[in-house]
Amino acid sequence: MSVLDRQALNRSLLARQLLLQRHDMPVADAVEHLVGLQAQEPLEPYVGLWSRLAGFQPPALAELLLSRRAVRTLLMRRTLHLVTARDCLALRPVHQAMLVKRMWSTLRRVLPGVDLDELTKLGRPLFEERPRMLTEAARVIADRWPGVEPRWLGDALSTLVPLVQVPPRGVWGERGAAYNTSVEAWLGAPLVPESPATVDALVLRYLAAYGPAAVADIRAWSGLSGLRESVQRLRPSLRTFRDERGRELLDVPDGVLPDPETPAPPRFLPAFDNAVLGYDDRSRVIDAEHRGLSVTGARFLLVDGRVAGTWVVTVDDDRATLRITPLRTLTTGERDEVVAEGERLLAMFQPESQRAGHVTITDT
Repeated sequence: MSVLDRQALNRSLLARQLLLQRHDMPVADAVEHLVGLQAQEPLEPYVGLWSRLAGFQPPALAELLLSRRAVRTLLMRRTLHLVTARDCLALRPVHQAMLVKRMWSTLRRVLPGVDLDELTKLGRPLFEERPRMLTEAARVIADRWPGVEPRWLGDALSTLVPLVQVPPRGVWGERGAAYNTSVEAWLGAPLVPESPATVDALVLRYLAAYGPAAVADIRAWSGLSGLRESVQRLRPSLRTFRDERGRELLDVPDGVLPDPETPAPPRFLPAFDNAVLGYDDRSRVIDAEHRGLSVTGARFLLVDGRVAGTWVVTVDDDRATLRITPLRTLTTGERDEVVAEGERLLAMFQPESQRAGHVTITDT
């Protein structure tokens, strides 16, 4: 069985995550290829797509949200993801049991005496009547459980009832509170019943966009358990490798494996990007000493394919500034490439009518 070292896995990650080169493809196709983009922070997917697609402009994604062809809903790891409408209908049922389990493990102590089936039955019609904030809906039925704070009831409802957050939240250049309605009410279609076939398809899509990867990586990305049954069904059609730790890595037969020495341009990743979070073993993209940053909401800079810094954009007096904090010393050539890429990124944050943006790199 062939062994893939960290460099080979890194270049595979970059290629399959559309980060080795920008791709000329429709936004919806990119979102589906990536099996969604992390969207805890509502505007972060725009940066993720800008770094992956040639000529991407924010209105292209905003239009998908406004036309209900893309939505933001709880999926992998009980976190908000931006997915196409088609994926929302197919994937939410696959994740529903995991979502409820994770919710209950977190909230059971603050929901004494709350029957989840009853809460679901009372809460669903409120969201289907019109979009509501979670706590707003919870207050309507809070008298049923005296002593339970509405915010906890609302948090539970976000999982029990398959919901989407509706625009203008998540629309570039707009601000909006988190108003929610049911998936079915928003999309006008029923959820697709879960089946072994839908789970198997999800595993294959993960491998196509993230592989080669171990079962533990698939589990860490999705939050799902019981994946070994799916893997056993799929195994005859998969190819296998080993990593340097000896772990078995699974892969789709046609998954691209670029030359490990393929040059990798700098890329700016949004907060919680799955290119970093989508693995149990993240060593292919981030050093162990920085792994903890991946769950803090830090925005990462990739240099030569690996996390080499964090970044933030601020806008003051009609001028955007991109501040980069390296996690290692950058060479002169790397700094020049990073600044050039950063200046291109700033164009998305700042209209042409405003003063030119500025890129600064903090010395390490």
